[in-house]
Amino acid sequence: MSTSPDITDAPGAETRSSPPAAAGGEEPQKLPLLALIALATAVFITSLTETLPAGLLPSMSSDLAVSESATGQTVTIYAIGTALTAIPLASATAGWRRKRLLLTAMAGFAVANTVTAVSSIYGLTMVARFVAGVAAGLAWALLAGYARRMAPVALQGKAIAIAMAGIPVALSLGVPAGTFLGTQTDWRVPFFVMTGLTVLLLVWISATVPDYPGQQAGERPKMLRALKVPGVTPVLFVTLVFVLAHTVLYAYIATFLDDHGLGDSTDLVLLVFGGASLASIWIVGSQIHAKLRALTVASTLLVAVAALLLAVLADTTALVYIAAALWGLGWGGIPTLLQTAVADAGGDQADAAQTMLVTLWNVAMAAGGIIGGVLLDVSGSDSFPWTVLLLLLPVLVVVLVARSHGFPAKRPTPQDS
Repeated sequence: MSTSPDITDAPGAETRSSPPAAAGGEEPQKLPLLALIALATAVFITSLTETLPAGLLPSMSSDLAVSESATGQTVTIYAIGTALTAIPLASATAGWRRKRLLLTAMAGFAVANTVTAVSSIYGLTMVARFVAGVAAGLAWALLAGYARRMAPVALQGKAIAIAMAGIPVALSLGVPAGTFLGTQTDWRVPFFVMTGLTVLLLVWISATVPDYPGQQAGERPKMLRALKVPGVTPVLFVTLVFVLAHTVLYAYIATFLDDHGLGDSTDLVLLVFGGASLASIWIVGSQIHAKLRALTVASTLLVAVAALLLAVLADTTALVYIAAALWGLGWGGIPTLLQTAVADAGGDQADAAQTMLVTLWNVAMAAGGIIGGVLLDVSGSDSFPWTVLLLLLPVLVVVLVARSHGFPAKRPTPQDS
């Protein structure tokens, strides 16, 4: 998820920095598409950098002379870097101008991906992946709030959906393409390609993305106070456990498929998953204003059904592709759903709540990589979908119970939140 709230620009701050009103007192109902697509590309790069090793585990493992479970920790160490630094870095840079901070974060990705591409030493690769995670700690604590800040209030949900489209695009096109490219050439080539894309993005951001000031010291939120706001804790719990469930399977999907005779089809399975994710984010973007709760329940059930299919029928190739499609439909809209839910619940503490969300998201990513590696060594890859099912049960219960706060049937209006 990778995923993306902003300590300084999250909901609650957008009323201070939204685009100016048009003549007659009405806000201009237009979105800055070039700037939002630049943010979506930044999300794409952060998500692809995090998840690309999932499709390249066998070749990376062989070249780095470590086991596949050890190579899977390249996803874990990235998430650890983000989880450890998201809150302190967001606090330390809260006064920075937003454009300067975004450019700094993306430059960090260019450096980290270049080192990953040239390294033949497992330890150095892990250091580079940690640095990439630190850069993500900056970017993911910035991007969703940045998108909201560029849009009029009535279009802020759509602005986030456009920016967050980088996640399913990374899954639908980036990971399969990177997996195919790495298989046909060398696993290092996709990382070099990402460096080149990041350099181009730095120019794009400089030219099209507006700048905003950071926050004054007195405006900065208090983290723990957000936990006392009704609805915030349920959303954070769902974030932690849902992302954990997803990562346990996704981080080792190449190994799971290889164990079921589909190792040569990993890129195609990921393409189906990602295409369904794109459809999901479109559906969520168009329906989230009225149906956030229903969409969250549906997403949970879709991923659970996909896991059940993989648990009992993974030896049937056609059903694996069906499961991948259901998984993508359930997962694609989750970043937008959870970011919106925590912003609605947080109210005037939304800044702090969203920063906690990005931290827990990456704690879950790190834990998923670790737990998945242990399960792979102890129980084999067949244990992954059963683990997903087990974890999604409390997620569904919490979403259903949190009907007054957290995942209400009716979202608050901007004046209420």
